[in-house]
Amino acid sequence: MSQYSNERSKPRIAVVFGGRSSEHAISCITAANVLQVIDRDKYDVVPVGITASGHWVLESGDPEHLSITDGKLPEVDVTAMPVVFSGDRELVVHEPGEVPNTLGEVDVVFPLLHGPWGEDGTIQGLLEMSDIRYVGSGVLASAVGMDKHYMKVVFAAAGLEVTPYVVIRDRDWSRDPESCRAAVDKLGYPVFVKPARGGSSLGISKVNSLDELDGAVAEARAHDPKVLVEAAAKHPREIEVGVLGGLNGAPATASVCGEIAVSGGGHEFYDFETKYLPEGDEFAALSIPADLPDEIAAEIRAQALTAFDAIEAEGLARVDFFLDEDQRVIINEINTMPGFTPKSMFPQVWAASGVDYKELVDRLLALALTRPTGLR
Repeated sequence: MSQYSNERSKPRIAVVFGGRSSEHAISCITAANVLQVIDRDKYDVVPVGITASGHWVLESGDPEHLSITDGKLPEVDVTAMPVVFSGDRELVVHEPGEVPNTLGEVDVVFPLLHGPWGEDGTIQGLLEMSDIRYVGSGVLASAVGMDKHYMKVVFAAAGLEVTPYVVIRDRDWSRDPESCRAAVDKLGYPVFVKPARGGSSLGISKVNSLDELDGAVAEARAHDPKVLVEAAAKHPREIEVGVLGGLNGAPATASVCGEIAVSGGGHEFYDFETKYLPEGDEFAALSIPADLPDEIAAEIRAQALTAFDAIEAEGLARVDFFLDEDQRVIINEINTMPGFTPKSMFPQVWAASGVDYKELVDRLLALALTRPTGLR
């Protein structure tokens, strides 16, 4: 008899995407690609969308609907049938005027959610309470990986070099903005101002002088009331590494290094447009593998694994670094649910390491299926 049910011999995977964060569209684009490559001979797949207002629905999973079309960003279909997880890990569809329809047990959730209410430990906590296995990091690692302030605290404790920074909390900026400005001034300009708990480069500004600071803080606060201001590294190269958890107790492994170089078009850093929009290709060049001395590449890959372990990440992560003009390796951040779009660095560095997109998704599902549930 199957370990999954009396009726089926394949594990059922709920691919969950969309969500309430400002990265809703990026999550949909990621899901479009993942849904295309999941091996339907090995898995039953159920696409579940979360609308921008937080409602869970049974989506079609149509890749065209979930892709950028004529410059319009995709979103979850708000008219689709509502779904909920009930007891015994069952997924139930509630169609108006009809008896609820049970889709059966879900064996693994693949939460392709970026940003708050998805990548920050919230959905991970829900799944833990429901005793449902899932892809990726647990509650603690997801929360630490989302909050760039506490991420830096953990990284520094692990012996990794971080950029100098200032945290501007909502109460600080409301009560005494002048002290906040003075603290930033001590960092020296230029600085980067960003939401402390955001992603996809949304709300990030490069600030070259004090008179630009207030506007940048306002932009970041539109995404998160907690703001992080970081000193800019000296003429940095941006290097990224993918990390994959090991199967059957094996240690995690790091991919080859990839490098991002941005120039022209008014883009001073790897922002949302250069990451995701088609016209961004003109201004962002990815070099995979990065042209680095062997010893520097090895150091960066080792630090990526240290960062992965420092926050107790699981499954997957992308770890981003700066390499400054003095050849110092400075960790920027870790992303516990990196983008999976065709342009995203994470699948590309793994493809260059011998793990193609389809195999990458299969590896993550295999890891999740062996994940212990309950206290561990």
